[in-house]
Amino acid sequence: MTPQVIEALGTVAIVTMVISYALEKRHPVFIAIFAFGCALAAFYAFLIQSYPFLVAESIWAVIAFRRWQTA
Repeated sequence: MTPQVIEALGTVAIVTMVISYALEKRHPVFIAIFAFGCALAAFYAFLIQSYPFLVAESIWAVIAFRRWQTA
């Protein structure tokens, strides 16, 4: 992947997370979208070799996925 594609992936991940987090109270599907955004951000962190960020975003993805399951 080119650096521009990797940066675009990171941008999409963060924008997805922010928008879905803001809309979580409207419908449980936004919690699932937030979990997907966190997983995408974790993948981005892996690509840029930012392992602390990878761990943090992975944890957030799991937490959000579990919240979506119970919502």
